Amino acid sequence: METREQNITISIGTITKSIVIVLLFAALFILRDLVLVLLVSIVVASAVEPGTQWFIQRKVPRIFAVILIYLFIGVALASTVFFLLIPLLSESSDFLRNFPIYFNANIVSDTIGDTGFVAGLTNSLNIEEVIMHINSAIATISTNAFGTVTAFFGGLLSFFLMAILSFYLAVEEDGVGKFLKAITTIKHEAYVVDLWKRSQRKIGLWMQGQLVLAIIIGMLVYLGLLIINVPNALLLAALAAAFEIIPLFGPIIASIPAVMIAFVSGGFPMALVVIGLYLIVHQFENQLIYPLVVKKVVGVSPIVSIIALAAGWQLAGFVGLILSVPIAAVIIEFFDDFEKNKIESLERMNASTQ
Repeated sequence: METREQNITISIGTITKSIVIVLLFAALFILRDLVLVLLVSIVVASAVEPGTQWFIQRKVPRIFAVILIYLFIGVALASTVFFLLIPLLSESSDFLRNFPIYFNANIVSDTIGDTGFVAGLTNSLNIEEVIMHINSAIATISTNAFGTVTAFFGGLLSFFLMAILSFYLAVEEDGVGKFLKAITTIKHEAYVVDLWKRSQRKIGLWMQGQLVLAIIIGMLVYLGLLIINVPNALLLAALAAAFEIIPLFGPIIASIPAVMIAFVSGGFPMALVVIGLYLIVHQFENQLIYPLVVKKVVGVSPIVSIIALAAGWQLAGFVGLILSVPIAAVIIEFFDDFEKNKIESLERMNASTQ
């Protein structure tokens, strides 16, 4: 029986390329904070581009258009912190303070039986400590709102770098495209720029649909709960808006705490009214908002966005949350291109064999 010897030769070029790739990944790991800043800057610059184009079409110079958009973003952030975040934290503190009262009330004991589980949950959560942290956060935000915003972005230096880099990328005509060309090989630069532009459109459509849906549902729930006089209406409305990202089950999950609080504070009749409110809002969403807004917006799949957001938060906190959906959109577009190229190659092979 003959044995065949196989010689595997590795060229100097292959070894060099392998070393370069390893060194590149090592450099990316060491400079990961800077890489995250660059990626967020690209996302922000791409996000303001539609608004910039809107101003340019109305004969506003590009630099003034970008300045106006950034001023609007600054005012929106400040308004969100002072008029939404602080009241939301206050309501969260109030809800946690009343949590033992809600779930140890006689009406709950008579209806759902033993509340030992709830008592154990209360003890394990250490509600007093959570309330103390929330009150501390409210005091910090009230006295240093700018510091709070910068903390979300990983510190003062990271925040300023993101703001400056994204501003220059937005002011420069096709700034993001030129930057991507500068960091990509000549062979692949056209494809990389095209891939990003297609992904950017997907991201923009996804954000448009999710924001419009969340704002409308949040406002409807807030006004409805306010009219019914359910406690913690703002907190419950924020939950309803946030859970809109979860398809099908989101509205159901968001309604559970509202119904429980209504039941404890106003009894069975108020709970029924709150159930009716959420059903009406849900039907309004299915029959009107989805057909008019979301179904016309073809963006990132809801399941993909949920997984991407969870992974982004786990890996890099708030910055990861910002980058998660854009990176997911790029990956989806890349694999779509890969699949199309594979199908085209198979078709060419079949055509050549016939």
